[in-house]
Amino acid sequence: MSLPYLPPRLNFDPALLLRAQDVKVVFFDVDGVLTDGGLYFTESGETLKRFHSLDGHGLKLLQQAGITPAVITGRDSAPLRTRLAALGVTHVRYGTEDKRPAAEAILAELGLDWSQAAAMGDDWPDAPVLRRVALACAPRTAHAEVLGLAHYVPETAAGQGAARALCDLILVASGQYARLWHARSA
Repeated sequence: MSLPYLPPRLNFDPALLLRAQDVKVVFFDVDGVLTDGGLYFTESGETLKRFHSLDGHGLKLLQQAGITPAVITGRDSAPLRTRLAALGVTHVRYGTEDKRPAAEAILAELGLDWSQAAAMGDDWPDAPVLRRVALACAPRTAHAEVLGLAHYVPETAAGQGAARALCDLILVASGQYARLWHARSA
């Protein structure tokens, strides 16, 4: 007995899909994007971070679709390195406050340009990248100035699926979403 066809449930504004259709790399900030932005410290000063599994799976799906997730973050920590390694994210810049040159270096490594890039950030250090990419995104919990730069603001908060929402948008625009969904929902 074959299972019934399950169409994807996502719908995005056509203008957003046009902005996202040529995206080949997506830049993500960490604190306030892949995490809720809270900084947690143990008594010994060790940093703890909370990541959402939906966001992580979204980064994996991008890779399966041939789209590169890249991380540029102002901080560095063992938990972050562990999480990104587990997700297979290899294009990473740690401890980087000046994010535009870091993004330009990754674009050069990949042989891409700004018109093939999207980004999600939440605060002022992310603005130089957000101003240049084809698709600028921010979680709804981002700073007001960054929200003003965003073409897309998902309903979900930072560290609670906002990055996944961006991944889904890009996968739909690339034509890969339905293929990946049907491969896993059968």
